[in-house]
Amino acid sequence: MDKFGLIGKNISYSFSEDYFRNKFKEEGVLNTTYENFDIQDILEFSKILKDNPDLKGLNVTIPYKELIIPYLNAVDKKAKKIGAVNTIKILKNGKLKGFNTDYYGFKKSLKPFLKPHHKNALILGTGGASKAIAYALNKMNISSTFVSRNPSNKTTLTYTSLTDKQIKNNQIIINCTPLGTYPNIDVCPEIPYQAINHKHILFDLIYNPLETKFLALGRANNAITINGLNMLKLQADKAWQIWNS
Repeated sequence: MDKFGLIGKNISYSFSEDYFRNKFKEEGVLNTTYENFDIQDILEFSKILKDNPDLKGLNVTIPYKELIIPYLNAVDKKAKKIGAVNTIKILKNGKLKGFNTDYYGFKKSLKPFLKPHHKNALILGTGGASKAIAYALNKMNISSTFVSRNPSNKTTLTYTSLTDKQIKNNQIIINCTPLGTYPNIDVCPEIPYQAINHKHILFDLIYNPLETKFLALGRANNAITINGLNMLKLQADKAWQIWNS
């Protein structure tokens, strides 16, 4: 029996388990399972490997995309540049190699909506997912700026310091924070939504709910809105390719 799974914290809501189970059923993939490994601390990772010797691959989600790296034997070139891993391949010799498929899923999801005026982007959040987004935007020649709740060495922009002008000058805004995820659907990053217009794209990495408060506020101002579902499907399929290559 080949086993795959997802490592994260408080991930009962996750799409991955159902997605892969349905995929295995539809594609006639036999003797293969996918399950959630919900851990409260990255220190529990070694126990997962020990208790599941038939593991062939893992996905990694919040908050472990950066913390997982020291546990790996090798990291793919792109994932190394990004500085975050969301896919682990367990090689035949038992060694672990890290990859990043988030950037691929995001790039493929965003590309069909881009117009010539989409030159600058704001990335809300500074976690592992945001690094993959910044890497993808750079590959598409779109300049990006990180925004967070508190100033850090990565960014001096905060949600509350954003001006209407900065919103107008950055016509792609990506939410890489968990703000608005089910069940806390009434929250969103506190940015000046009144400055958003029909030229904007708002992209939320969240997929549950399908329309977050962040996206609803963008849609109310005629922005193009994209949720994280297609990105998730694309990155999951890419992970499956990696595990089977």
